[in-house]
Amino acid sequence: MDNNTLLQGANALFILLGAIMVLAMHAGFAFLELGTVRKKNQVNALVKILVDFAVSTIAYFFVGYAVAYGTSFFTGAEVLAAKNGYELVKFFFLLTFAAAIPAIISGGIAERARFGPQLIATAVLVGFVYPFFEGIAWNQHFGVQAWLKASFGAEFHDFAGSVVVHAVGGWLGLTAVLLLGARAGRYRKDSSGKHVMSAHPPSSIPFLALGAWVLAVGWFGFNVMSAQTLDKISGLVAVNSLMAMVGGTLVATLMGRNDPGFAYNGPLAGLVAVCAGSDLMHPAGALVVGAVAGAIFVQLFTLTQNRWKIDDVLGVWPLHGLCGAWGGIACGIFGQTALGGLGGVSLVSQLIGTLMAIGWALVGGFGVYGALKAFVGLRLSQEEEYEGADLSIHKIGATPERESSW
Repeated sequence: MDNNTLLQGANALFILLGAIMVLAMHAGFAFLELGTVRKKNQVNALVKILVDFAVSTIAYFFVGYAVAYGTSFFTGAEVLAAKNGYELVKFFFLLTFAAAIPAIISGGIAERARFGPQLIATAVLVGFVYPFFEGIAWNQHFGVQAWLKASFGAEFHDFAGSVVVHAVGGWLGLTAVLLLGARAGRYRKDSSGKHVMSAHPPSSIPFLALGAWVLAVGWFGFNVMSAQTLDKISGLVAVNSLMAMVGGTLVATLMGRNDPGFAYNGPLAGLVAVCAGSDLMHPAGALVVGAVAGAIFVQLFTLTQNRWKIDDVLGVWPLHGLCGAWGGIACGIFGQTALGGLGGVSLVSQLIGTLMAIGWALVGGFGVYGALKAFVGLRLSQEEEYEGADLSIHKIGATPERESSW
């Protein structure tokens, strides 16, 4: 076996391990949501994440991957097996990124969204909306990157998806949350006419914590394996991810006054933010980026829930939408050589690329969820919402015998 064949096999194994680690993150999404929602909605959270992943796989395999990269799998097995099947496992790896979009959205719309319409939204978002911007950022579509480089000296840089995955997912989630409206009874008036907010505390702090830990561990595959080949792997990415994680943890814990919900979302905020520039920043810069992200999450989650009355159950807009956008901008700041970074980035390009992603997510989100709301409806019935979203899962092809087995 020659060295070239060995390298091809090693690259296929490398990116396959990354795909498996990011696939495991979807268990983290499931348990994070499971621990946060009320007990009557726990089954719904678990089933929704799994089925969303299945629908995402079909949509991305047949449509989305071709939209982003122009690669079709309608060809012979000998072509698919070339380079030890590297193109196939690359698809698997990038699919796990694409499938994070509905997993992110799921946390925002929990406890009152209908199961079927969300699956339709997943198919459209993963099949077209997400890969459309993915192709612009990561595959030179429409000449946007070439224009940014010619105009501002560098392309839009997003190494592991702070903007492409997290900001897009978070802003898509915001549109769904706004169109759904708050959970029944969340914001109401008491007997004296005063506006009050009903507390919906997490059903299981241990499951919430487990979800956060699974996500945090898998994130090192998400970030490090974004190199996609062994010759591009960098330990800098791993250490920067670690530093951002602990920065987000400490600041969120401090600002959140030791609240476990904030403490366990803090590391995720830091990891979201560092994705874009993890291959460029100095570890001290990554620590600052993660710390700022932790502060963003605590402050904006509190504002959205308490003052703006946006019922974003898991805080996906602050966590992914805003921390992801911060990560894209932070890459243009802390990636500069003057702040210890490796250089080769432009703050203007980062701002433009980030704003483009937000704009596209808002257009796509209001388009998809707006159409679903108008034609099929997004919300559970009043009975289902008060009794629990799990009721809508049980009704899908369920007999009384099957329902009792749950």
